[in-house]
Amino acid sequence: MQQGSGFLTPRQRRLAWLGFLLAAAQAPVAAKLAADGSWLFSLVVALMVATVIIADDARRRRPADDTP
Repeated sequence: MQQGSGFLTPRQRRLAWLGFLLAAAQAPVAAKLAADGSWLFSLVVALMVATVIIADDARRRRPADDTP
């Protein structure tokens, strides 16, 4: 059985991982340095990018003949 392909290209997937790691690392730093709640924006962006990576991973794991 052949694996399905995701909607992200390998380059886009690497950039998504890089964006996730940078946003996730920036959130605690911003929380430490900023007095307001602006660090939550970094956390929300990291969670959104993680959702895209998880969705792409789930689509890649689906068998190729199951795709609509």
